[in-house]
Amino acid sequence: MTVAFQSGESFTFPAEYLRVMSPSAEVQGHSPLDRKTVGGKRSVGIVDLEQVGNYALKIIFDDQHDTGMYTWDLLYQLGRDHDALWAEYLGELEAKGLSRDVPGQA
Repeated sequence: MTVAFQSGESFTFPAEYLRVMSPSAEVQGHSPLDRKTVGGKRSVGIVDLEQVGNYALKIIFDDQHDTGMYTWDLLYQLGRDHDALWAEYLGELEAKGLSRDVPGQA
């Protein structure tokens, strides 16, 4: 999925990245200590997008996850900080014994 911003910047997001960075309480928890690292999403796809007012997108993934609201600010941050966030995610997978290919979370 590619998102273009009025600033002229655009970011292309793999579905896996958006899924594991989901802003939903299921993934993020209710505090930073509750945040989950989700594995096994390398092959996840996007089934549908729904606009939420003028401020967000609801992304529906083929694993039935559909509870995160991706605000435009969040999408910009995910694009801008992609390399650091992705490296952190991969490190968390390794540290927790998870894989991009085998479902699981910790």
